[in-house]
Amino acid sequence: MTVPAPLAGILETALYIDDLGEARDFYGRVLGLPEVAAVAGRHVFFRCGNAMVLLFVAGKTVKPSNNPKMPVPAHGAVGDGHMCFRANADELVRWVVHLRKNNVAIEADFQWPNGARSVYVRDPSGNSIEFAEPQLWGFTE
Repeated sequence: MTVPAPLAGILETALYIDDLGEARDFYGRVLGLPEVAAVAGRHVFFRCGNAMVLLFVAGKTVKPSNNPKMPVPAHGAVGDGHMCFRANADELVRWVVHLRKNNVAIEADFQWPNGARSVYVRDPSGNSIEFAEPQLWGFTE
């Protein structure tokens, strides 16, 4: 099977959350991501480099849109999600210190067989958030 064009990267990643206020605090204040858009009681969106982190209140996106100008299909997930942020070795050291100062528990901190380091935490809704060196997947910094 051939594809029409190679995909260049991930444009957006969605996680499902319980509380918008907690999500805003964690992703905005603790992680420093700039907020781009929000709808009260439904979602909050953040920019992360050349991509977007979309955070939806879990029960709100299972209903299809009733706006004919935005016919986004119903979507969602059940259970904890996962997302990984790219960080080099020096940045990871600083992130661990910052997360601890902000009372974010480090769930795991280890090196993979290829030498890449990963640090795992949980967001307030229980999603697994990883910070990892790019060489984990063979990428250069």
